Amino acid sequence: MTSTIALLFGGRSGEHGISCVTAGGILGAIDRYRYEVIALGITREGRWTHVSADPADWQITEGQAPEVPADGDEVLLPATRHRPGESVALRVVREGRIEPLGEVEAIWPLLHGPYGEDGTVQGQLELLDVPYVGSGVLASALCQDKAATKRALEAACLSTAAGIVVHEDEWARDAEAIAARAGDLRLPWFVKPARAGSSLGVSKVSDPAELDHAMKTAFAEDPKVLIEQGVVGREVECGVLAGLVGAGPRTTEPGEVIVGDDLDFYDYESKYFGKGTVTVEVPAALPEEQRAAVREVAARAFTALDLEGLSRVDTYVTADGEVIVNEVNTMPGFTPFSMFPVLWQNMGLGYTDLITDLIEQARHRRLGAR
Repeated sequence: MTSTIALLFGGRSGEHGISCVTAGGILGAIDRYRYEVIALGITREGRWTHVSADPADWQITEGQAPEVPADGDEVLLPATRHRPGESVALRVVREGRIEPLGEVEAIWPLLHGPYGEDGTVQGQLELLDVPYVGSGVLASALCQDKAATKRALEAACLSTAAGIVVHEDEWARDAEAIAARAGDLRLPWFVKPARAGSSLGVSKVSDPAELDHAMKTAFAEDPKVLIEQGVVGREVECGVLAGLVGAGPRTTEPGEVIVGDDLDFYDYESKYFGKGTVTVEVPAALPEEQRAAVREVAARAFTALDLEGLSRVDTYVTADGEVIVNEVNTMPGFTPFSMFPVLWQNMGLGYTDLITDLIEQARHRRLGAR
């Protein structure tokens, strides 16, 4: 028997196109004998629409990421909460008529960044008791805000890079004083929007004179910005899945991102559009004890942040073997060539089986208080 699953992608964030590409990867690999799929797109204006489930429609073409059409048929969520054991009835508005679209057992929000990965859509689904893939409201919101993530990780005795948080009104009021505070951090600095992903709006600052431009770039994405001290270390990432039947989190052997001399850092264009020289090694060429340390830190971060489903924990490994958490992604990139699926492929869990693992977790999860 097949189950019907909805994939939800696009969204209002700057990562709209990457979300669509992620959906294309999953649409091309999901077990169609086991699952029927309804594709739901969220336009840049926030409309939920019924879109094509053909993976060919959601690929990068001539350097351009795909986009959810603005004029699609609007999808309506249920008017009331659904009951455990029942399917979720979706409806669609076509030519002024409301028609049934299908009944789904779970929704997978393949959304990156604000208005999707940050607990907002998760809250909408929780209100209706709709099962979904990934972390809940609090954990999603916590990990979307890099400053909040750092505080939670540090409370769990996990190391993060030194940094300061700056709000746009503070910068406008006294940029000179904030620049002086940043001067206590070792150069280079990384200036990051606190609540954006995929390195959007991120700048590397090697000279304090560059700070003003970097802050303007970051504020274009988010009025809350993080200035972090650069860490000298290897960029090492670890995939995590929730444990089965009450067991602890499952982790992968770490992988390493090696950035060539033609790039300042692993930025948005290099991640998705082939800019510069980037090599990914899976597993990372680290001593066994350091790989084990990365896996331990990733599992501890997953537990400390109360994550569910999946995450990718990005770290730095310093020359003396210290593991410093950089970021935690609750919905990492999920194309067949993205780091998260590649890490699990190395562990013997192929792309299609990884998709199945996450959907089955969602179908059997218990949401909030009943």
